[in-house]
Amino acid sequence: MAVSDIPRTIWWEDGKVVLIDQSRLPLVGDLLACNTYEGVCTAISGMAVRGAPALGVAAALAIALWAVTDGADIEDYEKFLARLDEVAAEIAATRPTAVNLSWGAERMKAFARDNADVSLEELRSLIVQEAQAIAAEDEERNRAIGVHGAELLEEGSLVLTHCNAGSLATAYYGTALGVIFAAAEQGKIAGVWVDETRPVLQGARLTAWELRTAGITHRLITDNMAASVMRQGLVHAVIVGADRIAANGDVANKIGTYGLAVLAKEHGIPFYVAAPTSTVDLTLESGDDITIEERDPREVTGFTVSGIIEPQSTRESNALDALTRQGSYSMGMKKGHQLEIARKGGGFQFDGWFRIAPPGVEVYNPAFDVTPAEYVSAIITERGVARASYKESLAGLCSGSGAIHELG
Repeated sequence: MAVSDIPRTIWWEDGKVVLIDQSRLPLVGDLLACNTYEGVCTAISGMAVRGAPALGVAAALAIALWAVTDGADIEDYEKFLARLDEVAAEIAATRPTAVNLSWGAERMKAFARDNADVSLEELRSLIVQEAQAIAAEDEERNRAIGVHGAELLEEGSLVLTHCNAGSLATAYYGTALGVIFAAAEQGKIAGVWVDETRPVLQGARLTAWELRTAGITHRLITDNMAASVMRQGLVHAVIVGADRIAANGDVANKIGTYGLAVLAKEHGIPFYVAAPTSTVDLTLESGDDITIEERDPREVTGFTVSGIIEPQSTRESNALDALTRQGSYSMGMKKGHQLEIARKGGGFQFDGWFRIAPPGVEVYNPAFDVTPAEYVSAIITERGVARASYKESLAGLCSGSGAIHELG
């Protein structure tokens, strides 16, 4: 097991956008092949693909897919560009908090207009090439983030991370986990504490899976165990990713991040944010201006499971075969539980949602929270490390005028 064993997350293949279905990991490893940009939008909104950098790549690839499918029927330049704008806006609206989604869409819009002096046929080809270049650049940025971040860690470090900011959250390699991967290859990582990350459990499902694949020592904990682990002196640094960073250094990330930052400051533990400069939104003065997405209440009132059924007898196999002969079979269940069984290769797969909260309970389910800049020790980017005052250091990094900033 090694970092090189981690699979890629999303890519272009034979005129399609192919991605790992993260909604079913780690127990079911399916690939989704999207033939239309609407299919990519569905994958984004359903969290089959997630993570700020990966969403930027997904936006670019979705626009490329539109250009060679529906867009291939448009012969007028102005109509093509106008429709591209509409598609880009539709893609960007699927998840409002992650700035990379709109960043990827805006970059593709600008690219199309900057290359409007060629034929439409050639432009479509160039758009596909640009989307693939964005995916390749993402990996380069993530590896650079890893190098800069590893310099902040000492040998024997015990690191705590929240949600999933690994390879699965990017085109490849990862941001927060990219730092951990780079530091581990330098022999600096003694172990990683993995927050389960309620309510969708990205830490338990995805981060733990990535660390296991990479062969890095780790332990899974529930979110409410972090304070106790810190108090015992078992955390030397907290490293998380980000979905949007305001000009003043306020950070929007998976719900629960703010609480960890407060705990880290109370216990004298450095709190690092790892993200590409594309995640920095200099148009926002502070985190108060960040739109926070609210998600399906069912993420809180129940839990989702996926798996493979292995019949233990001919009788069981025949029964499942009879149920799924006409397609997937949905079982009627009380209390709103849902269970669907379908054929998968020579076997059978199940997907279920099971209620744990009382029916009718009201739910508040924000997907993200905002961590004020005062709780952030440093922001690690592909261009270097920003420190307070973030308004200056982030502006410098985003303009490309700085290397490693040690301001304030």
